[in-house]
Amino acid sequence: MHKPLKIGSLVLDNSVILAPLAGITNLPFRLLAKEAGCGLVCSEMISANGLVRGSKKTLQMLDTIPEEKPLSVQIFGADPSIMAEAAKMVESSGASLLDINFGCSVKKVVKTGAGVVLMKDPERAESLLNAVRKSVTIPVTIKIRTGWDNSGAHAFRIAEIAEACGVDAIAVHPRTAAQGFRGKADWSIITSVKKIVSIPVIGNGDIIIPDDAVKMQNKTGCDGIMIGRAAIGNPWIFAQILALSRGEGLFYVDFAHRFEVMLKYVHESVRYFGEKRACFMMRSRLGWFVKGLKYSSKFRESIKKISSEGEAIDLLKSYMKFLGRKATF
Repeated sequence: MHKPLKIGSLVLDNSVILAPLAGITNLPFRLLAKEAGCGLVCSEMISANGLVRGSKKTLQMLDTIPEEKPLSVQIFGADPSIMAEAAKMVESSGASLLDINFGCSVKKVVKTGAGVVLMKDPERAESLLNAVRKSVTIPVTIKIRTGWDNSGAHAFRIAEIAEACGVDAIAVHPRTAAQGFRGKADWSIITSVKKIVSIPVIGNGDIIIPDDAVKMQNKTGCDGIMIGRAAIGNPWIFAQILALSRGEGLFYVDFAHRFEVMLKYVHESVRYFGEKRACFMMRSRLGWFVKGLKYSSKFRESIKKISSEGEAIDLLKSYMKFLGRKATF
């Protein structure tokens, strides 16, 4: 995992990748993952229709800065021509790679014919992938699920179609459409997809602790590891996985670094979203980073009414003092 990974014309420093997470993997969060050594960060899932219509809120999701590169931008949609147009916009925005969502099982996405619905419509999937591939020069990847049953047949068919259409890599989250994020991920599906295609296969699902990433790669033979929910409030998991893959053993994050990361998250969120919106977000999100710490429930209670950047910093300092640690910021 610490070795470079080639996806089309793009060469990543390592093969540990941040998954797209709706409402979470915005620019400030991606910067935390990148600083922790993540080889490729990914945007939130973005509506192709929203981009083509010129929605201000949707267009803002394409914002990027050099410090986070390389960046993958994930779009979703069902209409080949709209997806192709949105793909051009993604490329023009400076993204390093375009990802297409074939796995979202949320009702509002499914009812439009996008996301995991595409996995049981191979003709539309092929038409969409061909249209997108012809519209951009940057690498194109897709993120899929097992499909609509446990057999993996949908995943295998879509993987074959994707490779034939010129897709450069496939990320596999081996849960069915009905599972959502529940139950256990069937890593054997990743193994089978890896045997079917010659392009890189990225494994995703049930990476809870750093050691799980090593186990997944050893068990499935996948080329890369994608981390989603385990990175929420825990961006240093990327550094921990890379250290394990180099044979350095697991290291633990000390208090000082944990709070420095939280402070950076506050600063970057205020800079990107503005103080009012950022502070509203921090009322819940700072709580992600203190899971497992003593008196964390009291800290989470204290941040529920944050109204300024200064107040957020003061609360962080106060919590550190409560823990018997000296704040250095």
